[in-house]
Amino acid sequence: MHKAPHHYNKRILLAVTGLSPQVVTETLYALAVSREPAFIPTQIHLLTTAEGKHRAELALLSEDPGWFHRLRQEYELPPIDFDANHIHAIEDAKGGTLEDIRTPEDNIRLADQITERVRELTADDETALHVSIAGGRKTMGFYLGYALSLFGRPQDRLSHVLVSEPYESSWDFFYPTRRSRVITTRDNKLVDTRDARVELAEIPFVRLRMGLDQRLKEGGASFSEAVAAAQRALQPPELVIDLQGQRVRAGGIDIDLPPRELALYALFARRLLDDKPPLPAPPKEAPDKEWAERFLAQYRAIRDGQADDTDRTEDALAPGMDGDYFSNTKSKLHKRLRESLGSAAGPYLIDDGNHRPRLYRMNLPREAVRFGKLATSAENEGAE
Repeated sequence: MHKAPHHYNKRILLAVTGLSPQVVTETLYALAVSREPAFIPTQIHLLTTAEGKHRAELALLSEDPGWFHRLRQEYELPPIDFDANHIHAIEDAKGGTLEDIRTPEDNIRLADQITERVRELTADDETALHVSIAGGRKTMGFYLGYALSLFGRPQDRLSHVLVSEPYESSWDFFYPTRRSRVITTRDNKLVDTRDARVELAEIPFVRLRMGLDQRLKEGGASFSEAVAAAQRALQPPELVIDLQGQRVRAGGIDIDLPPRELALYALFARRLLDDKPPLPAPPKEAPDKEWAERFLAQYRAIRDGQADDTDRTEDALAPGMDGDYFSNTKSKLHKRLRESLGSAAGPYLIDDGNHRPRLYRMNLPREAVRFGKLATSAENEGAE
């Protein structure tokens, strides 16, 4: 059972802002003051442009007006880790900060940096992340919501803040105050901030994190790479086995396999295609010659005349294959598949039936598996 977000010791609010830093205090008010149960962040992070960072620092963190500090003091909120180091301006290609999102290249950098920030903040299982897409340009909100869909966990939430009229159009409104405070709206009307209503609209989102491989979860992946990985996880499985190239393509990912692991994989793929029944593993301490011969038939096809290596393997298996050889080879195969495919590896693993007696088989649909030559990267580039 997963804990409710407010029960986590580390609670993070992540928001995008543009020229209106008010969305930070509005969202904080809605989460920590008007919400029941309250979600009081222990830390706040903003993603914005160079101008947005400047405005947020002046409006929220300055000594005067310092609206973030005012809100926390007025509603007696506990300390929240939020300073200028938590306001992240999108960087350009030279390491400077972007004033605005104007070019396709700016858009790509925006997407990648938002994706990396969300990945970073969701890496710790002991945190709960609340993401607000109320501020900033529409593209910023879109990428932030999409990034949470890619990396979000059960305890993470997505929302948009709703502010009653006419306060949402006022530059001078930051949150509903306890005491009377009269401000002027854009159409020159006088209103009292004490009468404002601020609410959160939670946005449901599809969580695709389980479809990402471990490399993407550990960082360094672009937005487009993460999206492609999630899409692959949602596609029907497909396995192509290239014996001569000593690799397979599983779910669109090319994976190099050593001859031993590939031979075992090919053995089970052939049995699937030939509609043969599952196999028990060879006995632990009683070498099985029939098992060895099945395995060596595939191994010889892979090595294709490379006698030295084939002879060593044939010598090792001359008495037969035992359970340790089988288990060791299968474990190494599964490790390579999981390293490349992450949680999407499941359908491509050798299945043991999940009950005793253990009977092993490839559990993919027959139409999803074929043997064939895979084009190399150079051949693919030449075709383009």
